[in-house]
Amino acid sequence: MIAPFAIARLPRIVFGAGSLSTVPDEAAALGRHALVVTGARAFRRTGRWGGLLRGLAERGIAVADLAVDDEPSPDLVDRAVAEFGRLGVEMVIAVGGGSALDAGKAIAGLLASGGSVMDHLEGVGRGLPYAGPALPFLAVPTTAGTGSEATRNAVLSRRGADGFKKSFRDERLVARVAVVDPDLLESCPREVIAANGMDAFTQLLESVVSTRANPMTDALGWSGLEAFRDGFWEMLDGTGDAAAGGRAGMAYASLISGINLAQTGLGSVHGLASPLGALFPIPHGVVCGTLVAAATEVNIRALEVRRPDGPALAKYARAGALLTRRRYDSDAAARRALVDLLEDWTARLELPRLSRYGMGPADLDRIVAASGGNSMKTNPLVLEPAEIAEVVTRRL
Repeated sequence: MIAPFAIARLPRIVFGAGSLSTVPDEAAALGRHALVVTGARAFRRTGRWGGLLRGLAERGIAVADLAVDDEPSPDLVDRAVAEFGRLGVEMVIAVGGGSALDAGKAIAGLLASGGSVMDHLEGVGRGLPYAGPALPFLAVPTTAGTGSEATRNAVLSRRGADGFKKSFRDERLVARVAVVDPDLLESCPREVIAANGMDAFTQLLESVVSTRANPMTDALGWSGLEAFRDGFWEMLDGTGDAAAGGRAGMAYASLISGINLAQTGLGSVHGLASPLGALFPIPHGVVCGTLVAAATEVNIRALEVRRPDGPALAKYARAGALLTRRRYDSDAAARRALVDLLEDWTARLELPRLSRYGMGPADLDRIVAASGGNSMKTNPLVLEPAEIAEVVTRRL
């Protein structure tokens, strides 16, 4: 029997090398005045930026633009809504990494009403229901990590002692169109590929073992993990056709990770990423990459004791066999191979420890206490505070 499940709204997806060229035509179907949100530097320094602007102009689309130079904050979103809400913008196009896409998504959700994002931000906002409407949103990722082009939430941050990292979330925020062009990953530096790739990987692994996983998300998740396995190291270290194939694989893996995130929720790594990213200047992908091996081992050990008959243990074993391309005599051996592989990746990628960003033992209790957000709720089992603390302590 297949248990009942539901799939939330997805964008129209245009995938393939060179698909950036379709953005002007896609935009022309949505309106005649666009706000284009990008990162502050990388994309704007390429010839593709000028080509996009020319393509939009040729189709009669007026353009205002905004550069986002860090993880987006509620203040940035509210300023943009106030500034661009007076201009008659009819759509938002976001081209960039997760920060640009999340900023564009949130702005698109508020331009029509002119409201503050703090009215709706989970856990720290005013708790008002979001009534919409959202302007049409067109998402074009230039990194392979967050999968934000396929999700319904915009992650916003405020750093510092009273910092937070929370979501503005609603199905009406989902992009109308997601244009996923692997060629846009070509200029990513190695450290960005590594961090973003481990974010996508963690989202894929956490989604397949999530308590809300279903047969459809499983099918997508396994295909995403296979694409990651075949693409990540090629994109990171390959040249020529091998690197191009790696970029395509990673663009697909990241897209699927975002689709599954929106359907299933995630797990303990992302539960910890929220307070860690809010209190310390740790890039999100670095948090994922540095914690995923320890978190996976702690989850497996806890499942073996408290939920040995649950589906997650078999899925961890399948992931171990898939990623190592080997058969094992037992599921336990396959799970051990998965943890060993993740620890090897952590070392090979030279992923930094949390202490590099200022975290110390005195911060541990606060991090553990703040880790119980939405992501932790779909972890394959409820972890004890001591188990959560172990995950963090092992990467201090």
